[in-house]
Amino acid sequence: MALNKTPVTGMRDILPREMEIRDYCISLIKETYRSFGFTPIETPLAETLGNLLSKQGGDNEKLIFKILKRGEKLKIESAKTEEDLADSGLRYDLTVPLVRYYSAHGNELSKPFKALQIGPVFRADRPQRGRYRQFYQCDIDIIGESGIAAEIDLFLATSTLLGRLGFQNFTIHLNDRRLLKAMAAYCGIGEARFDEAFIIWDKMDKIGLDGVLKEMTENGFPAECVAAYEKLSMALKAAEMPLKALAALLAGNTETERQISDLEAIIEAVGQAATVPFKVRFDPTLVRGMSYYTGPIFELELDGFGGSSGGGGRYDELVGKFTGQPVPACGISIGFERLILILTESGFTVPGSGAKKAYLLEKNLPQEKAAEIRVKAAKERAEGKTVLVGTLMKNKKFQKDQLFAEGYGEIEEIYSR
Repeated sequence: MALNKTPVTGMRDILPREMEIRDYCISLIKETYRSFGFTPIETPLAETLGNLLSKQGGDNEKLIFKILKRGEKLKIESAKTEEDLADSGLRYDLTVPLVRYYSAHGNELSKPFKALQIGPVFRADRPQRGRYRQFYQCDIDIIGESGIAAEIDLFLATSTLLGRLGFQNFTIHLNDRRLLKAMAAYCGIGEARFDEAFIIWDKMDKIGLDGVLKEMTENGFPAECVAAYEKLSMALKAAEMPLKALAALLAGNTETERQISDLEAIIEAVGQAATVPFKVRFDPTLVRGMSYYTGPIFELELDGFGGSSGGGGRYDELVGKFTGQPVPACGISIGFERLILILTESGFTVPGSGAKKAYLLEKNLPQEKAAEIRVKAAKERAEGKTVLVGTLMKNKKFQKDQLFAEGYGEIEEIYSR
């Protein structure tokens, strides 16, 4: 029986040129984040369904690849529900596994703990360009730091990494889930409908203010709430300093004043210490989909490339659901697959890849001559070069074209005569 050469729908094979860029980026990510004190960790691809379905992952919990029970635990004949058949699933992000990891090993870890994770995650999503069912995520998280020092550190580490990859003039959009709730209350929206309103507000960049107001009306929000949100949005849009304008509108609330002050402090501190040109901008429409966010939230936008290229936020209550003790936590994830797509399509060349050399040996080359070439190649590798020794194929033009495409700048054909 012939094997099917096509990968599972929504998953893909990765060709050599992209793989070279991915390997380089992963190496640079680890090197950069380690320089900020983040420690690489690894968690299993699979987690128990109890952890994955803990109502912390938002819509991602609907996209889990579930794993059948094994051996004697699997009783298909008597199964009545899906829960009778499956007891674990593939992870849909790296945050829930990190929290489980910390709850199991917290006593062995430094305080605060700065974690770095890079690895594949899985979502049974609708495949499309740049969006796959198996993809890599890259997260850095700080567990045990309650102050804004965590957000500042995350922003500086991420911006340094992006600068080293050649990105500049990008924007980190910043908001706070607690400010969103304060804005909703200011508009007269009841707490029971906060999340419903946030979902609509999050569409501002796609459908504009008129579209948001229309959708609020269609979803049954009272006219006075819709009018209040319109007034709030127009005031913040017109303001030269939106955070100060919001502070004036919500004046009198001590907690809200402190949250606004914290966001201003984050923006100022990052601006003072950043090593690459980029902006941190308050965005009152930023929501983020995960229900576990409790404070500042943020999203990365690369200049010239529409859509989000990463994001994160503070999730101070999530760790406590596993440990039983309150533990502050904050993290950010860069859009690894999106970065790779941008670099690949822009013709990015891995630094040092020009030092790749290939010797193509005639098929019937005498062993003495072949040995000389292999000794020569070994010396060149010791000098830091990448050297391939292979057999010269019948269609040598195609062979050489492929090697050139993979970065072999010097190709030498070796014949016996």
